[in-house]
Amino acid sequence: GNVLQLGDAVFTSVTEAVTLTIKMLGMFCFWSGIMQIAKVSGLTDKISKLLSPILNRIFPSIRNDVETRNAVAMNVTANLLGLGNAATPLGIAAMRRLQAHSENKSVASNDMVLFVVLNTACIRLIPTTAAMLRHEAGAAAPMDILPATVLTSLLSCTIGLIAARAFEGHHYE
Repeated sequence: GNVLQLGDAVFTSVTEAVTLTIKMLGMFCFWSGIMQIAKVSGLTDKISKLLSPILNRIFPSIRNDVETRNAVAMNVTANLLGLGNAATPLGIAAMRRLQAHSENKSVASNDMVLFVVLNTACIRLIPTTAAMLRHEAGAAAPMDILPATVLTSLLSCTIGLIAARAFEGHHYE
């Protein structure tokens, strides 16, 4: 019985959704550009070297493949900064590089599975996207989720990697 109010709510929500999408697109473009500058400037190599002790332990098969390690490192870096949208193209590039190492191209290798787990349950040091959404929703302190985000992402990543290693090599149909 409130058709006029429903119509107003629909149009208001659509307008807010478009506005939020444009703001997120701006942030996505900005961080994608920053990641490209990092690649061109050589910062990618430095970040990769910084993360290499951890990445070499998780992905020993890419230890000598600088391009693959850089692709994985940049995806991990974007996720550490809470830039899930900017991390997506980097993750796709890393997955393609990991697939090149796979013997059977039609089945995900153990490294590919580990990468998906690492990418999905990644550690977020700075929850940039979540903080931006909280800011847009009117939160007084959008970054007050920082301790909970770091703790839960650290735990989920650790448990995910342990589980992936435990089931490594099992094939299910």
